[in-house]
Amino acid sequence: MRLALAQLNPMVGDVAGNAAAVRGAYADGLAAGADLVATPELVLTGYPPEDLVCKGAFVEANQRALGDVATATGAVPLVVGFVERSHNGLANAAAVCRGGRVEAVYRKQRLPNYGVFDEARYFHPGRDPLVFQAGGVAVGITICEDLWAQGGPPAQASEAGAALLVNINASPYHRGKRAERESLARHHATACGAWLAYLNAVGGQDEVVFDGGSFVLDPAGEVVARGAQFREALLVVDIDVAGGAAPRSATAAGSASGSSTAARLASAPASSTAAGSATTGQPRLDELAEVYAALVLGTGDYVRKNGFRRALLGLSGGVDSALVAAIAADALGADAVTGVAMPSPYSSPASLIDAKALAANLGIGWLELEIEPVMRAFDEALREPFARTKPGLAEENLQSRIRGTLLMALSNKRGDIVLATGNKSEYAVGYSTLYGDMAGGFAVIKDVSKTLVYQLSHHRNAVAGDPLIPQAILDKPPSAELRPDQRDTDSLPPYDELDPILEAYVEQDRSVSQIVAGGHDLMTVRRVVALVDRAEYKRRQAPPGVKITPRAFGKDRRLPITQAWSG
Repeated sequence: MRLALAQLNPMVGDVAGNAAAVRGAYADGLAAGADLVATPELVLTGYPPEDLVCKGAFVEANQRALGDVATATGAVPLVVGFVERSHNGLANAAAVCRGGRVEAVYRKQRLPNYGVFDEARYFHPGRDPLVFQAGGVAVGITICEDLWAQGGPPAQASEAGAALLVNINASPYHRGKRAERESLARHHATACGAWLAYLNAVGGQDEVVFDGGSFVLDPAGEVVARGAQFREALLVVDIDVAGGAAPRSATAAGSASGSSTAARLASAPASSTAAGSATTGQPRLDELAEVYAALVLGTGDYVRKNGFRRALLGLSGGVDSALVAAIAADALGADAVTGVAMPSPYSSPASLIDAKALAANLGIGWLELEIEPVMRAFDEALREPFARTKPGLAEENLQSRIRGTLLMALSNKRGDIVLATGNKSEYAVGYSTLYGDMAGGFAVIKDVSKTLVYQLSHHRNAVAGDPLIPQAILDKPPSAELRPDQRDTDSLPPYDELDPILEAYVEQDRSVSQIVAGGHDLMTVRRVVALVDRAEYKRRQAPPGVKITPRAFGKDRRLPITQAWSG
């Protein structure tokens, strides 16, 4: 049987556009000679549709689109993710379309309600398996979370006779997620003695990124074909269900838009059984390359899907803004990005030189605005209320807020989106200025620790084969440059000490005593934990940013601002 898995990049709410993409994928699958074409979870609505499903007109539009898609099908079945409304309420469902109609519907049984997921808020779970025939093979359908535990829906489908399990997903990326998926899929394939196809969506949606990376396992749990990561593609795989062999052949064709080039993944002809000729298909990105690709895709999709064509950001000559500029240039094209330098009397000449060199290396636009005259105007306006006080944090933060105001003014005038450049370490401890460096429409590296910022910068330079991000930026001590000779370590522990504490407290929910037991100094841990807790109100007002860890700030981590718990 020949299976076509369509990694599509739907847009939430664009029902007509998503339906057109599904029809295009079906046509591509037919052209490739597929016996079955599958599309991702909730592909017609986009994922996650959130409270859009509370709008009756939206649900009705997606059901009409399903009918239109079904009308276009022939003898080859098409699996389509959609929102079903029935007397039981709403369901996260998959329709099997064939012969011009909806032949059967499967309803997702396990509804995730953690992290970025709120499915129990909207949907009722299904109870029954769905098994149908395609290409002479009994096929069972499951949806995303159905796979994320032992037993359950995959076992039900297998017991109902399925020899091939097709699991359709909108599974967000984070570091290490690919290994988790493959481990779970391997368990079900071997436990059921069935082939298993894992199909994932691709693209950015607000904070989350769907990374594609679809794959097919044989009944022994071996990966025999892989789809592309972080881009649309059609993965076409021939499997010998009766013989239990490796794929007879596999191809990775481009999406309906033609964004990918057709490639042969196995040399065996489709007519042979090709026992033992398994192929892993697309090479896997290493961990840093995956993270960088997620940041590029998430940034590009956020900007474009929200109607922007260009972006601008403040370039300080530091590593954070340098990395954001590189990601933006890769995501949008260098000609769509402008770096804005806003030196103050405390900015070192070297920082301006480094920022200019970065902009030249990337080929992005350059704009320089002196902020000293604006600082003097603020000093004069605040002369009386600030009289008889020593200059301090308020004056430092004014510089950052002036820069934020200038960036937002440019955004209003030019229609460009402002990219904030703060990292996760800074956002965690509140080492950022509300309405200053936190101003913007999208915070690209909001979920990237400072130590990872350096690793990604070195990675980008290695890919370029040159110091695209100047070595001077990577070598200088981190500084906000808001007062003479300022260093981040004046206010914070060194990042190689701070970041492991933040990972333990923020991402792993460890207590102070547990973190100290891990080898960290008690007073340092208490100080860091207090900073994180006090900064919750700031993070609530931060722009969204790409999620690349299991616990990002935002929907992943929901703590009260006003609370008295400590430790």
